Amino acid sequence: MAPVDTTITRRGLGGLGAAALTLAAMGAVKESVTSAAAQTAPSGGTIKVGILHSLSGTMAISETTLKDVMLMLIDIQNKKGGLLGKKLEPVVVDPASNWPLFAEKARGLLSVDKCAAVFGCWTSVSRKSVLPVFEELNGILFYPVQYEGQECSRNVFYTGAAPNQQAIPAVDYLMTEEKVTRWVLAGTDYVYPRTTNQILEAYLKVKGIKPDDIMINYTPFGHSDWQNIVASIKKFGSAGKKTAVVSTINGDANVPFYKELGNQGIKATDIPVVAFSVGEEELAGMDTKPLLGHLAAWNYFESVDNPDNKAFIDAWHTFIKNPKRTTNDPMEAHYIGFNMWVKGVEKAGTIAPNAVIDALIGVAVPNLSGGYSAMMPNHHITKPVLIGEIQADGMFNIVSQTPGLVVAAEWSPYVADTKDLIGDWREPLHCGAYNVKTHTCGAGGGKKA
Repeated sequence: MAPVDTTITRRGLGGLGAAALTLAAMGAVKESVTSAAAQTAPSGGTIKVGILHSLSGTMAISETTLKDVMLMLIDIQNKKGGLLGKKLEPVVVDPASNWPLFAEKARGLLSVDKCAAVFGCWTSVSRKSVLPVFEELNGILFYPVQYEGQECSRNVFYTGAAPNQQAIPAVDYLMTEEKVTRWVLAGTDYVYPRTTNQILEAYLKVKGIKPDDIMINYTPFGHSDWQNIVASIKKFGSAGKKTAVVSTINGDANVPFYKELGNQGIKATDIPVVAFSVGEEELAGMDTKPLLGHLAAWNYFESVDNPDNKAFIDAWHTFIKNPKRTTNDPMEAHYIGFNMWVKGVEKAGTIAPNAVIDALIGVAVPNLSGGYSAMMPNHHITKPVLIGEIQADGMFNIVSQTPGLVVAAEWSPYVADTKDLIGDWREPLHCGAYNVKTHTCGAGGGKKA
């Protein structure tokens, strides 16, 4: 392949993304292995895989099932013979929804347990907490949850959605289909909702929405008293303009939020809510009556009807020994990320981090919504975008789906400080925050290797 022209533009990166996806899906991505990557896993023992998800605290409602699906995926791979001739050994830790503890547990997984890769985190504050550890120790983290973007680390592979793969399409759907002109941006008070809402606020203004038609509200983790806030939302929506709530509320605070919507008689036909962190797992513990007709934007729903998804659901129910346990989007992200890691290790012929990191770019594996997802040079994957409407059984009726896969924009084009940045971890750029105008590699993209 010819060297990449360092005058590459953001649009040019998208073209490269589409080309890489096409080649990968056709099986034409060349899996060349350098002599440095020709080593194998250390002789003897197992290959350890870290699982870094909260099993207690406010985020356990969302993260416990991600631990379970990782155990399933490792079990399936071991039944296939393992990896590089060795069995995979899961190492499970509980950071307990405690952000500093995430960093401590991550350090242990890398420096003590010597894990070849770690699959974990949910909130962005947990990811931000562990990021310096992975960069310092040159570890590999697969992060499976939608997030705010504005980051591109060499040591992280982002298998959840960037804002243009979830938040922006959700707003577009509400504008087009629901004719929404007034917006409530409601989120938990931490980096993901604040940064996502910064992007959404800028996007709404580009679309002609006036500042007076945007209401922004933040609440702490675990917030339970929603009476006054929901009353304010109801009042804001009574101005004669179609109003919607874009929710970045995380964790168990969602249960009393939706309950209070019902208590105050707010229906989806009045003020629809589109959520970015409510999926099948969260709905399994809720009374769905107040939620009927409200929306969620993800890249996968359990209700997707195709043979690959049916096989995944059947395997999940068999492994977990509970036919009522649901699947959800972050589980699919781990399914994609784990299978990409396996292919990357096989491609590199080693578990050595540098070789695997380089080998992962261009790897493509089946997703569960249809087609293949490819790992792009910005360490984000291509994904379809789905909008689902909550049903009485806790499942989602898919009301909108992009016709193809969307290439992630890791840096927002709607924020002045990042509109000229791209991430590309291939040579010669090898940078997570490359400015296409100044031709310099800046801070914020993770350590430049």
